[in-house]
Amino acid sequence: MERTSPLNAVEHNNTLGWINGFIGVLIFSGSLPATRLAVLEFNPIFLTVARATIAALLGLCLLWLFKEKRPARHQWVPLIIVALGVVIGFPLLTALALQYVTSAHSIVFVGLLPLATAVFGVLRGGERPRPVFWLFSILGSLLVMGYAVSQGLSAAPAGDLLMLLAILACGLGYAEGAKLSRTLGGWQVICWALVVSLPVVAPLTLLLMPASFSGISLPAWLSLAYVSLFSMLIGFVFWYRGLAQGGIAAVGQLQLLQPFFGLALAATLLHERVSLGMLVVTVAVILCVAGAKRFAR
Repeated sequence: MERTSPLNAVEHNNTLGWINGFIGVLIFSGSLPATRLAVLEFNPIFLTVARATIAALLGLCLLWLFKEKRPARHQWVPLIIVALGVVIGFPLLTALALQYVTSAHSIVFVGLLPLATAVFGVLRGGERPRPVFWLFSILGSLLVMGYAVSQGLSAAPAGDLLMLLAILACGLGYAEGAKLSRTLGGWQVICWALVVSLPVVAPLTLLLMPASFSGISLPAWLSLAYVSLFSMLIGFVFWYRGLAQGGIAAVGQLQLLQPFFGLALAATLLHERVSLGMLVVTVAVILCVAGAKRFAR
């Protein structure tokens, strides 16, 4: 019987990591277009807590099904940070932002997410990137802000500010979750973070629930289902598994593809106009983030 060499096993694991990470990025790419559809008919705060509650209940079932042990005492604070960042912060801030801006416009800001994750990796993980890293970081930030100003920042300053805050919250949640996944496990991190948020989001879901759902269309319900099942839970299962198999630094590069997929979905599903300026800025930001990642160590 032919045995698999250790080298081939490592390569196979890396390949699986890239595949899982790619699936995760594809799933996340639909989050902003789906949120844009949902907030047209759902209150953004209700949407945030409802999607978190649905995902948390499913996550609790997964933890019970696989008989996962409770996190250690020192892991609860990082889990709370993950919950504040990716379970509550990013969904709420983007839902609020998408009342003012289109999903295509907001996706340009998502180009900063890998950079925000790296910055918080420096702050939380003690990494010391080279000076060139900060050059690309500042250039990318200036490109995004310059684009926002050129498109009329004064017309929707709240939407742009909320998107920037959303990216910061998500970057912190990603960095903290990636650090925690080394000891707690990949999918377990998001499941426990969802469970941590459940005592808060479940009562708010009941409190903010509309008196009647009769006026809610099928696309809005499908969007709620998507952001609850895929964006909040299933996407993280693939994403964290990919990070664990292929390496956080390597597979994390796949986030750079997310703006492209998101813009394509916004144009295809929502019939939003994707201007040449949006594409140029998105490509430029991706190049800056790629350069920053190149000199992160």
